[in-house]
Amino acid sequence: MQKQIIATTNAPAAVGPYSQAVRVGNLLYTAGQIAIDPTIGKMIDGDVAAQAERVLKNLSAILDAAGSGLDHVIKTTVFLTTMDDYATVNAVYGRYFTINPPARSAVAVTALPLGALVEIEAVALMPDGG
Repeated sequence: MQKQIIATTNAPAAVGPYSQAVRVGNLLYTAGQIAIDPTIGKMIDGDVAAQAERVLKNLSAILDAAGSGLDHVIKTTVFLTTMDDYATVNAVYGRYFTINPPARSAVAVTALPLGALVEIEAVALMPDGG
């Protein structure tokens, strides 16, 4: 089974030696997304809710570029710099995953790249089955 690299200009370019997403068979693995605006290549201004919104838009753009989508996500991992932001991020997240939400883990970390407050990565199914 070969891996296929997924890239789109509708999401931020990688800020290190990694791919936006990798497809293997019928699974798509995304890199963690932070609140970088892809049109300017910089972190957005705003609180954790605004950052979560941008993160989920970035994630959606990558999934769409691969031919998948948020409705095909089976697992996410949410990284927060403080669990005090859990409820706020959860409210934004819930607007993107409204029906049959994916399995999820949420963990607090010491810091995230570029001073981000939230990062989300996903694993999704490919609708064509691979």
